[in-house]
Amino acid sequence: MENILKGDMTLTKVFNNNIVLVKSGGKEKILFAKGIGFGKKFGNIIKKGTEVDKIFIIEDENNIENFQKMMGRVDDEFLGICEELIFDISESLGEELSENIHIGLIDHLSFAVKRLENNEEIQNPFIVEIETLYPREYELARNAAKRLSEKIGVDIPDGEIGFITLHIHSARNNGKLSNTIKYSYLSNTIVEYVEDALNIEISRKSLDYARFLTHIRFAIERIMTKSPIENDLISVIRIRYKKSYKIAIKIGKILEEELDTKIVEDEIAYLAMHIERFRVSVEPK
Repeated sequence: MENILKGDMTLTKVFNNNIVLVKSGGKEKILFAKGIGFGKKFGNIIKKGTEVDKIFIIEDENNIENFQKMMGRVDDEFLGICEELIFDISESLGEELSENIHIGLIDHLSFAVKRLENNEEIQNPFIVEIETLYPREYELARNAAKRLSEKIGVDIPDGEIGFITLHIHSARNNGKLSNTIKYSYLSNTIVEYVEDALNIEISRKSLDYARFLTHIRFAIERIMTKSPIENDLISVIRIRYKKSYKIAIKIGKILEEELDTKIVEDEIAYLAMHIERFRVSVEPK
């Protein structure tokens, strides 16, 4: 989709021939258009009426300051590659992404590549949970990692793909990366508790695991947004699935402590149903 510039903009940085940074009305704007940066330099004017493929706007004062600092320590060519990746991710999703991704993701990738070049790989303990919870974002992250590897000649491991996934998911949810990471941690904690309580090992590739993890994610989101769910089978579940219900109560307490809020019994009952599915699936037939 093409955009028409509604006013003159002053060029402040050329990342490559197709991506430039401009300033207009006190806002930083990243423009994408074939050849827009060719032969340009600081101070040039990008004229009103110019057609561009995409405009990313950075208007939060802290983000503007952090973006400027980041440009001082990240190579222009690398930054341009990252912006191309963000552009492709946004286009693939058909969504506008949070402006935070231009700082958070690029800053992370810059340090990650330096670590990898020094053979310092950071393990991601939530990689399976992340891939299961955010399959669309994970696919985009994997494609982005492959393109980045081809451009810079550094292999991007699965753990880093997981971190990229979190940044993409965060950018689709108003930049709330801390919550995204917390949800992944909580999901992992709950699954491990269920495994211990039932003395089983849940396959991270199973359909039951994917269903349970998805339920946990939506349960957390409902709790945080105070959107309670009704469960008319509470009394039946409490009696029929006694063991699973007791485990669900414990999980509810974990969620209450971590999220600092009350968990309604309706959610406990739904958790019990999913736990029961695990229990039945591993019992001898």
